[in-house]
Amino acid sequence: MKRVMPYLVLAFIKLLRVTCRVRPVDDPRDELRAAGQPYIYAGLHAQQIAMVTYAENGAGSLVSRSKDGDLIAKALESVGAVPIRGSSGSARKGGVTALRGLVNHVAGGLPACLAVDGPKGPRGVVNPGIALLSQKTGAPVLPISLYAHWRKIFPKTWDRTQLPMPFSRIDGTFAKPIYPRQDESVQDYALRIQAALLELERRCDPVEAAIAQQPATEPIKSDTAANRAA
Repeated sequence: MKRVMPYLVLAFIKLLRVTCRVRPVDDPRDELRAAGQPYIYAGLHAQQIAMVTYAENGAGSLVSRSKDGDLIAKALESVGAVPIRGSSGSARKGGVTALRGLVNHVAGGLPACLAVDGPKGPRGVVNPGIALLSQKTGAPVLPISLYAHWRKIFPKTWDRTQLPMPFSRIDGTFAKPIYPRQDESVQDYALRIQAALLELERRCDPVEAAIAQQPATEPIKSDTAANRAA
């Protein structure tokens, strides 16, 4: 079964990509592309499967070096995205190397996509790595909520994982682009991204947000490994 599972996952992702209809809402990307401006998607880990389904060709994505990460990496490659392996916030697991890879990717003019409260949560708490990535590249952060109208929610998982069903409509709603500010700390920037992303979930998926955002999210802590990245 272990040998078969990766193929089943890939087949399911491809089925979602072919059958699901994604409807962009308040999409700023055309304007950013016209200006030659790369950008960074910020989404919740709970919506990661929908993010893979919606992945933009050439988008770089941080993927952990776990067995689950192996499956996600293969799924990303199958839809034209670029997995960059590492584990956010941990030098031991390659977090610094992965962040450097993302910086180079975005600096080269390509988008990146991060599940910002992953890989292990707490849910809704934004890892400072995305703020540092934006500061180093000047690329704005695009908070996005991906709401599948037909989905399965797994309430016992730490992030309340959402699984879109084939032939579902997925609304991809964007908040306004968030740009780095001069002399703003990484933690303060991450808090701005976090507030925008959680507000977007409350607006687009109020029932799930009311459940998932309790208890209140924890304060963002310093990310020493990320700050050592070049």
